[in-house]
Amino acid sequence: MRKGHARGQRAAVLVAALLLTLVVTDVALAFVVTDGTGRTVTLPAPPRRIVSLVPGVTEMLFAVGADDRLVGRTDFCDYPPAARGKPSVGGTVSPSLEMLVSLKPDLVIATSAGNSEETRQQLERLRLPLYLVDPHGLSDVFRTMERLGTMADRRERATELVAGLERRVRAVAARVAARPRPRVLYVVWPEPLIVPGRGAAVTELIALAGGASVSAQAAEGYPRYSVEAAVAGAPEVIVLARHGAHIAPYARDKWERFAGLPAIRAGRLHSVDGDLFHRFGPRAVDALEILARLLHPDAFAGAAAR
Repeated sequence: MRKGHARGQRAAVLVAALLLTLVVTDVALAFVVTDGTGRTVTLPAPPRRIVSLVPGVTEMLFAVGADDRLVGRTDFCDYPPAARGKPSVGGTVSPSLEMLVSLKPDLVIATSAGNSEETRQQLERLRLPLYLVDPHGLSDVFRTMERLGTMADRRERATELVAGLERRVRAVAARVAARPRPRVLYVVWPEPLIVPGRGAAVTELIALAGGASVSAQAAEGYPRYSVEAAVAGAPEVIVLARHGAHIAPYARDKWERFAGLPAIRAGRLHSVDGDLFHRFGPRAVDALEILARLLHPDAFAGAAAR
């Protein structure tokens, strides 16, 4: 009896050791990443079927050569043009969950700002792995690109891309470093007036381009702003974001009537493509270069535009 009992104990120990080994092996083989909000995301393997709910992320995936892993996008993920060939799950705020599930993603990428909390909770209830991005500046964009490259097995391409973008940022900084900083009013939306405030990505772009945003000390993010406060800032350059002919006018006449503003007197009322400035992806550096040329045209005299 004792021998049988001993053999039973040894067998139980061996089984327990085997189960522990299997658990440890599973953990070791898991693909663990940290998203842009600091959340730990654990996947059984690197993602091969990604749905992007963020236009900037869609651009990043194409830029790093991982578009073959992108199986779904939103209606607003329309750049590069090839992105339009991917199935759409609808809008960014309330995508079609039925369509999303039908794509069988092993990772859904969303943003803590542009996608609703309800959508994020629904995705979690459906047990769809969710990776959140939260870019507040160019360094966040570069970090996100590198992480996406790692997840999609495109680390080398992502590293090369980020290095090239960082060189372009440094080149802009060198050209504007010794120049006076004009006061800049950037209009995200004309009515109600919305501007970049503290910590906003566009506020950083203005500073990197050699300007001083008149709304830099406004509420955090992209707050409403009074026209009176904008005029009181005496902007020397006014930049109006365009959002497409069928979305909203960018209201030049609203500002041209303030003939006494330094920007109007000097003829420095400009419009820019809002997609470049508000979709924080690889083209954010294009936006920086465009803005720097608007603020400091003399600094770029003779330099070819990209």
